[in-house]
Amino acid sequence: MFNPLKSLKSALGRRTYLGVDIGTTSIKIAELTGSGVKPILKNYGVLESYGHLERLNNAIQTSSLKMLDNETAELLEKLVEQLDIRTTDAVASLPAFASFTTLLDVPAMSPQETAQAMEYQARALVPLPVSEVTIDWLPVGDYEDEKGIKHQQIFLISVPNEHIKKYQRIFKTAGLSLRALEIEGLSLARILTTGDLVTTLIVDIGARSTNISIAERGLLKYSAQTDFAGGSLTQSIASSLNISVRRAEVLKKQKGLVGMGGESELSTLMLPFLDVIIGEAKRVKNNYEKNYSPRLPRSEAGKGIVERVILSGGGANLLGIEKYFDEQMKLPTLKAEPFAKISYPPEVEPLIREIGAPFAVALGLGIRQFT
Repeated sequence: MFNPLKSLKSALGRRTYLGVDIGTTSIKIAELTGSGVKPILKNYGVLESYGHLERLNNAIQTSSLKMLDNETAELLEKLVEQLDIRTTDAVASLPAFASFTTLLDVPAMSPQETAQAMEYQARALVPLPVSEVTIDWLPVGDYEDEKGIKHQQIFLISVPNEHIKKYQRIFKTAGLSLRALEIEGLSLARILTTGDLVTTLIVDIGARSTNISIAERGLLKYSAQTDFAGGSLTQSIASSLNISVRRAEVLKKQKGLVGMGGESELSTLMLPFLDVIIGEAKRVKNNYEKNYSPRLPRSEAGKGIVERVILSGGGANLLGIEKYFDEQMKLPTLKAEPFAKISYPPEVEPLIREIGAPFAVALGLGIRQFT
């Protein structure tokens, strides 16, 4: 039976893929080919809706709003046509709110025994009947405790079959072949931490939701989500200054958190909502460290401690946000640089700083088959 969450290494003969990130208010596409030392960016583009600024239910999808098949397929097809993309093989992202994930610590065992154990764990942990979900699990670490007992960490993922079928219908209607699906956190972990031993907290701030992940060495180890996001900051400006949300969005992008004099009022309006996101990030960090670090022997006590923050998504472009996160989290904070993992045309270079963080998921999807 086809499991779209599983790796499609058998499809490696196809050397060009589309990474398709269907977010809450936009669709982003990155077309990458696998020739050369690094995957090469062939094309990219975004179709963004601003209607959600005026109407809360005018979004492609949210945790409380189901994605509409035909409308989403039309948007996707339109973007593909505008970019003149010929490739049809696609890998797509699933938002964090469309899946259930958990990090499991189990004794080391054979792959066959692990598969049986994960089926059992899924029946006990997944909030839906196993007949209604598709399950995948990824080994993300192993260690030996103080007593010399070997353990393995398994990242368990379940996605309702209803969501998977919906994506398959959308991509088929849009004329694309959906080769694989994966949650956004996996794509971000791959593009932002592959080859890096530093345990990293990734805060992906979108328009209507924020995905918070912990990753290292390209592996996702923990994932959570909150509905506070970039749109929350915009709404706070609009309602407080009694201006349109479109004008508030412009002011937010122009001034950010670094406005001077009277402009500093904008940051005062946004900070309470940004603090909610940071509070959730701290909770994720503390939960992960509490449930992982103490189990290691003293010689490895430093492992499992989050050492830095990477900001991605459109919210990462907010002026001054890196410094504010750095101060509040007490950790070095960087803006995502996903283009460091790929080759791209010289004409893209001037745009890298601006488009890198928003395109992190799409690029992470696009390189899936080449890592």
